[in-house]
Amino acid sequence: MPMFSLSATATLAALCLGVGVLADGIYNTSEATGNDNSGITWGDCDPSVVTNSAMSCGFFEIPLDYHDPSAGKGKLAVAKINATGERRGSIFLNPGGPGGSGLDTLNSNGFLLVALTGGLYDIVSWDPRGVGSLTVPGEIFCFDTLDEYDAFWNGTVELNGILEAGNFTDQADIDALLAQAPIMQAKYDELGRRCLRHPLGKYLRYVGTAATARDVVALADALDGPGSPVNFIGISYGTLLGAWLINMFPERVGRVMVDGVLDPRFIATEETAPVWAFDQLADSDKVYEGFITGCALAGPSGCPIATSEGQSAADIDATIQALIRQAHEADRRNASLPVTSQTIRSELLGVMGNLSFAQSFVDTEWPQFVAAVQGESNTTAQLSPRSASAPRRRDNDTSQPNPTRSYSTRAILCGDTVDLRGTYMSEVFEDIIAASHNTSRMFSAVWPSDYYSCPFWPVRAVERYQGPFNKTLANNVLVVSNKFDPVTPIAGAKAWKALLGDNATLVEQRGFGHTSVSVPSQCTNAVMFQYLVNGTVPENNGTVVCEVDADFELFKGVNTASILKAMGV
Repeated sequence: MPMFSLSATATLAALCLGVGVLADGIYNTSEATGNDNSGITWGDCDPSVVTNSAMSCGFFEIPLDYHDPSAGKGKLAVAKINATGERRGSIFLNPGGPGGSGLDTLNSNGFLLVALTGGLYDIVSWDPRGVGSLTVPGEIFCFDTLDEYDAFWNGTVELNGILEAGNFTDQADIDALLAQAPIMQAKYDELGRRCLRHPLGKYLRYVGTAATARDVVALADALDGPGSPVNFIGISYGTLLGAWLINMFPERVGRVMVDGVLDPRFIATEETAPVWAFDQLADSDKVYEGFITGCALAGPSGCPIATSEGQSAADIDATIQALIRQAHEADRRNASLPVTSQTIRSELLGVMGNLSFAQSFVDTEWPQFVAAVQGESNTTAQLSPRSASAPRRRDNDTSQPNPTRSYSTRAILCGDTVDLRGTYMSEVFEDIIAASHNTSRMFSAVWPSDYYSCPFWPVRAVERYQGPFNKTLANNVLVVSNKFDPVTPIAGAKAWKALLGDNATLVEQRGFGHTSVSVPSQCTNAVMFQYLVNGTVPENNGTVVCEVDADFELFKGVNTASILKAMGV
């Protein structure tokens, strides 16, 4: 699931990046600040890879399996920023993914996190199991070279994406996709065997979220004392960690805030492929509607997709759909073009996650797509070649010796989900076709998606939490969601509220994007601050509604309120 990000005026952010390595890690142990009885020897983080001088870094030893000591030991790469006021304890941050680097989050946004918590807590984050090159078990790879990766997936939708136009209204597109089903079935089965044979395969059972929940509690015991309240911020997939944490350890709940919320019952009880297609993408086309509505309001001067003044959102959509069809038809003639229907849909889905990039997309990427599709440009430096359309290692991560795709997200997500049920790839493809008709015509067919792969992933975590999710908690939690989130719809946050009742307060931010922190809201920030610092929330029958800041413009002269008004919401 996409990570969250923040505009400059909001309060926290995370980037799904890796960290660099020097010798035994990012730590400059020659200037160690010592042991604080936590079992962690804190030291200065190496300035060549961590630029936030307020951070301290260290390692924390963990059992691979909390129920089987013979499985061996691992270690977490941990970082913290000390409280600036009278210390109340620690707040642990997980930035989601799964597979997001907590060290990068703290490095990039530590001071914002300190401000959000009033400087009263140490802000602690870590690279969880399966993440980065420092934690053990670390990043999961199944291939060793790019040539090996490309040769394995050559000619499949894994590299090319699902190519279609018009949400499978053309039978030829349906036939082409279903013809790939036996090929992809065999490839995913072989991928599983390959991952298990890889030297890192021995760790696949030990990167699950239940173990990570136990790691959080162990860190709290070490840093704040045995039995201390556990304070936690979970973003996106980090909300699943939050759900498992508060229900596995309800008596330990301190200040817990989740944003961009998954309904934990989906992962615990259902296969992930239909969950993604029919549930997680349920509001993605509504976010797209907000995007095209904003473009129409901005007109040609603010949104170059608009070709004339006075165009409607439907006109903007027609222009986008026309380019997708052109790209698809061009691909049928010449499969070497850098821009396909999949390229455009994938890029748009990324923009739906953070509409603060909408202006940049229409000003820069859109003209490039038009030029490439219409043959005005044979190559564009910013456009990836076809063989790189599938995600590989984390961008800018020079610490990883392996240049191929990371399978950490897949290992964690699929390890958390239900047992294999003998699902066929043809069933997954049929779900995608159905969802493109009934759920998201724009984004159901974006491939690859780790959610679509779990019915074929061969390993489940050694421990999984499968409920109940309505435990009585030691303290109330704060549940935050945008009104329209493309991958974690507000239905997930409402499910948390329904499950936890008076133990939860729901904050509905009337905005677009993945997680509330993708757009700025002084109202939401104030609610978060009061909760994290004072433990208080507004008395609004358990639900608070906040507006996005009026001075935040998605397009020139167009803010969120004007888009919602035009949509009749």
